[in-house]
Amino acid sequence: MTHPRTSPAIPGAEASPGAEDKPDKVAPARDGGPADAVGQSAGQGTTLALTPPTELRVHLTARLDAAARNWLHRALEEAAAKPGTHGPISVWELRIAEAGRRCGPDHADAARVLILNAARADADALTRVYFQGTAAERRAVLHALPHLVPGPEALPLVEDALRTNDTRLLAAAVGPYSARHLDSHQWRHAVLKCLFTGVPVHRVADLDRRARRDAELARMLGDYAAERTAAGRSVPEDLHRVLTLTDPTATPPEPAAERGTRGTDGKES
Repeated sequence: MTHPRTSPAIPGAEASPGAEDKPDKVAPARDGGPADAVGQSAGQGTTLALTPPTELRVHLTARLDAAARNWLHRALEEAAAKPGTHGPISVWELRIAEAGRRCGPDHADAARVLILNAARADADALTRVYFQGTAAERRAVLHALPHLVPGPEALPLVEDALRTNDTRLLAAAVGPYSARHLDSHQWRHAVLKCLFTGVPVHRVADLDRRARRDAELARMLGDYAAERTAAGRSVPEDLHRVLTLTDPTATPPEPAAERGTRGTDGKES
């Protein structure tokens, strides 16, 4: 979605339209902390959302070159000096829009989270940035929610992200804010959406606690596994992991038999 914001031109630098926003599979996870979050921010939503902003800033600045560090320092100072909304658009919102060019796509999520925190963006401001922003900017808003919104008022942003098929946006949407505020029905469907789109379930914050002995989730997982088996498709390994959480005594579904691309009736299976 194109937003109406424009940033001052950067001499000698051209933006790469859509470079940050291309939907993609989530990068394989690595065990680690904030260093991983700022090094592969697009694939480390849960880590970004859990890292305190002061700690995140230390790790991010250590990985930026001098020009990017100076830009980030000025952007955070501007956001802290003039938080909230001033006029039709705030200066810090412009900085969010240009963070990808200034800090590079690998570090843009972390930079945007820091700017949102420095601006002390509330639910209204976050909603504006989300719906006016690119997919990359929306992802940063979702990462920032646990730091900035104590109550459930930002849930419409999570619900919107869960309706997409952008796996990086989905991974950001199932972070600690969702674990805290999504009701059981929405949360179960979020887990199923991760399985359906291939988002690794370890991206789902607080999975072990929320899935434990959840009989309804176990039923939904069983139905999904049966559908895939009947269609001759494999059952994701992540489904077995979640099913075990819901019922430690559960028996994993039998894997589907290997089949060709066409069934015995000559139609595609």
